[in-house]
Amino acid sequence: MKLQVESNHYFKESYDSKGRFISYWHQINEIVKLNPVNVLEIGIGNGFVSKYLKERRANVLTLDIDKELNPDIVGSVLDVPFPDHSFEVVACYELLEHLQYENFHKALSEIFRVSKSYAILSLPDASRYYRVYLQIPKIGVFKKFILLSRLKNPIHKFDGEHYWEIGKADYPLSRIMKNIRRVGFSIKRTYRIFENPCHRFFILEKEK
Repeated sequence: MKLQVESNHYFKESYDSKGRFISYWHQINEIVKLNPVNVLEIGIGNGFVSKYLKERRANVLTLDIDKELNPDIVGSVLDVPFPDHSFEVVACYELLEHLQYENFHKALSEIFRVSKSYAILSLPDASRYYRVYLQIPKIGVFKKFILLSRLKNPIHKFDGEHYWEIGKADYPLSRIMKNIRRVGFSIKRTYRIFENPCHRFFILEKEK
């Protein structure tokens, strides 16, 4: 199944914004904190995350359906070409929204199958919010999201890339979390990046 993303999309000047580089930091940091024996990154993008991790001598393999991006393995998240429990951590960042939602369960099931212990996802979150930032002398910095409810969430229209986003009609956060748990993952944490709120992270663990 071909994802609706052109290869050169990842190498345009407009792609690597300041907010995206902050997202890269979180993508890398969540992996590093787990200190895994091996990692599978599904969806290589421009290769920044995997290249950085490999420079730190992390044991990382990349998988992508687009051979022009030069992944280590060409393959689909809907049919990951590895045996069960192959990787201690499976990372999949800003990818699953490029699939129609009917394929979300299948993709999650494949991530669960090849993961030995953990998975880290990031997905777009379009929920409305206020950001509160306070710097209090001798105490520190206080950051908080305040969600703004809508009477009716907007319907998501396919924009050439995303088939769905959290916070749009039919895709509330509760539904996404329910689907994640249904495949067998427990959700250790989920959070939005303060500097880039459209990216929501999910830190998942396989139940023993």
